[in-house]
Amino acid sequence: MIGTLDVVVVDCPDPERLADFYAELLGMQTVSRDADWCEIVPPGDARPFLAFQRADGYRAPQWPGQDVPQQLHLDVKVDDLDVGEQQVLAIGATLTGAGDTTFRAYLDPAGHPFCLVRPAD
Repeated sequence: MIGTLDVVVVDCPDPERLADFYAELLGMQTVSRDADWCEIVPPGDARPFLAFQRADGYRAPQWPGQDVPQQLHLDVKVDDLDVGEQQVLAIGATLTGAGDTTFRAYLDPAGHPFCLVRPAD
């Protein structure tokens, strides 16, 4: 092993908005916040954590197409896909309509795709 994963950094046009979205989605708390960089951590300040950095000229992924590739996405386990869907839509996610009985795909407020997945998957 060369090292350990410390932080996942996500480019976006509005770090504060996206940090708030993922903090609510994942039950994390903000530990660093300004217009250009925000960090959220799980309970207990565990690593890895998520950071969001302002990217001037940011272009949202064109998911599911590849004109602007998705680059990365997060899978978030939920106990109930229907309940999870209601909750992510309420905090600003966009429904893509993609998915099946094991997962559903959404876009975060900056256009990054993410999926809700069932615990058994």
